[in-house]
Amino acid sequence: MEPIRRGDSDDLFEAVVSQDGVMRWLATGRADSRSAARAMCDDHVAHWTRHGYGDFAVRDAATHAFLGRVGLRNRARHGVDLGFAVQPLAQGRGIAGEAGRACLDLAFRRLSLPAVFAFVLPDNTASIAVLRRLGAQADGTVQSSGLHCLRFRFDPAGTATAEHVAVDDGGADLQSIHVLGPGSPTDGAALRDGLPDPFGVNELALVWDDKQYTLTAVSEGRPVASAGWLLRDMAFDGSPRRTAGLGGVLVHPAHRGQGIARTVISVAVEHARAAGAETMILLCRPDLVPLYAQLGWSRLSVPVTFQQPDGARTSPLTTMIYDLAGLPRPTISVDLRGLPF
Repeated sequence: MEPIRRGDSDDLFEAVVSQDGVMRWLATGRADSRSAARAMCDDHVAHWTRHGYGDFAVRDAATHAFLGRVGLRNRARHGVDLGFAVQPLAQGRGIAGEAGRACLDLAFRRLSLPAVFAFVLPDNTASIAVLRRLGAQADGTVQSSGLHCLRFRFDPAGTATAEHVAVDDGGADLQSIHVLGPGSPTDGAALRDGLPDPFGVNELALVWDDKQYTLTAVSEGRPVASAGWLLRDMAFDGSPRRTAGLGGVLVHPAHRGQGIARTVISVAVEHARAAGAETMILLCRPDLVPLYAQLGWSRLSVPVTFQQPDGARTSPLTTMIYDLAGLPRPTISVDLRGLPF
């Protein structure tokens, strides 16, 4: 299993896109052109860039023949889902189950995601059987890509460890750890690496709130990145909204430029979703806006206020949000109803 690349488009076309018996069960629907296969590969590559995980090309270990694609897809309104498409000649050999288990192993034991979902058309009995063998539990119904689908849910405790599958996800030595509280002071000091102002906000002289949860990425036993968040009822245009505030996103100087932050942020968002957040919000320096925009966050143009020991203040930082529930964007103001984060 290797991340799908643009060069896999011909294999994807022959094995999946040109096969009506496969495509009829996918949310993308029927497609039979090589250009559609190229567009799919481009989409898969973009997803890897955005989240640090995604769909894999599954190949036979002995012949390297392309067997299909299996992977984790992050959907902004639904969370992370497991999907698979195996070419007809390779079906019935347990490939979807074996590769799917490896993806769940990645999701829960490496990324520390809180849950993984799967969406399947009601008549797709073969895929439903695979999901049940993997430990999925029925979790209602949902509209996915305009189609009425059954939803299944995987939880960390109900998923067995994968075996006998070689998985290359580009970051095999990284392990995410999610804990209650603001995280270890020792880990924080190691990540700052002596930098006096790693977040570039000291000159603002603000009092910041402690994080309720912390996600730390560890490599070879050492912390390389972290992010924290808290859950609070904030006011959007005067109405309360369950909101998660993201902050403390930091990557050790020696590990920057490797895309670790994207994965830490993506996983933190999923933990906030699992905790009931409807929207996620962050305060950042203007130079970081392009990074978060690439990750699906959008910039707010309304005033944002928060509390300080001497009273309410308007935020001097750029505010960005990530929608989790399809709620309207604020058009008047946002009140964080507490200290910034």
